[in-house]
Amino acid sequence: MSDAASISTLDEIHVLLKELPGPSREAAKAAEERQSQLTKPLGALGRLEELAIWLAAWQGKKKPQVERPFTAVFAGNHGIAAKGVSAYPTEVTKQMVANFIHGGAAVNQLCGLADSDLRVYELALDEPTADFSEQPAMEEEDFVRAIAYGMMAVEEGIDVLAVGEMGIGNTTSAAAICMALYGGDAADWVGRGTGVDDETLALKTKLINQAIELHKPTFTDDPFQILRCVGGLELAAIVGAVIAARLARTPVVLDGYTCTAAAAVLHAIDDRLLDHCVVGHQSVEPGHQALMANIGKEPLLDFNMRLGEGSGAVLALQILKAACVCHNGMATFAEAGVSGPA
Repeated sequence: MSDAASISTLDEIHVLLKELPGPSREAAKAAEERQSQLTKPLGALGRLEELAIWLAAWQGKKKPQVERPFTAVFAGNHGIAAKGVSAYPTEVTKQMVANFIHGGAAVNQLCGLADSDLRVYELALDEPTADFSEQPAMEEEDFVRAIAYGMMAVEEGIDVLAVGEMGIGNTTSAAAICMALYGGDAADWVGRGTGVDDETLALKTKLINQAIELHKPTFTDDPFQILRCVGGLELAAIVGAVIAARLARTPVVLDGYTCTAAAAVLHAIDDRLLDHCVVGHQSVEPGHQALMANIGKEPLLDFNMRLGEGSGAVLALQILKAACVCHNGMATFAEAGVSGPA
């Protein structure tokens, strides 16, 4: 995106956020009128009808489409992982990126099924963020650069963007972001991530509490400071991608807990900034349900998944495709010669 190339400060990003477009009311109205004429009782397809109208509003089309979905997976490493908060070493991030590139991950298979292009964006995998239990995860310059990088990932011509992440230690960041945004104790937000044992879970909880206490004075009234202090490069890039998609009026499907936590920072700035987003699935991470309640989102799926890498978001693309084919392909009462409601 051309806007991204010139961004160098948080102030510039805040200015950009005030200029983001809203949905097309005309397209939404046209889609609603079409729904009222299709051969079914109004509302009989439930959320499929709502999703078709939502897609139409953001794409600016009476008949929305999911013919060119695009999946962006952002990968970064976290300094907090050196404290042992994950069941896996940080080398796994780079190894999994190679797996994505060679087509061996779950997200590759699901993208194939959904006819979605997949691209993986690496963010300085050999240079993890700082350990946020001791200092801010990122300096502002690196943080803003990561947001701009994420913005540039959104290509022209795509009709839906699915967003995912890969980064050992990033569920620790997700829990810290949620605690900083919504309060409570780390225990309310922390989960087992990659499947850690009780001892490691207790360590994650302790480190998050320690980090929030350390960074509280820095958070001020700007949620971006929360993401800078306890987030990660890939999470900042996700925020950038969500912003760029809004600029392009491209609907977004967020993946699970970590991805939603990153995007929640935008909601904290302005509760309209995620109107073009849906959450693909509810993660088994215990904080995800509370997080979605705070941002007013209901997941499209609940399959007990906790993989990350965009897998739940890509799986949910099939639901959006179903919404479109029903909305676009069904006959109206007049076309089918079927009597409408009395």
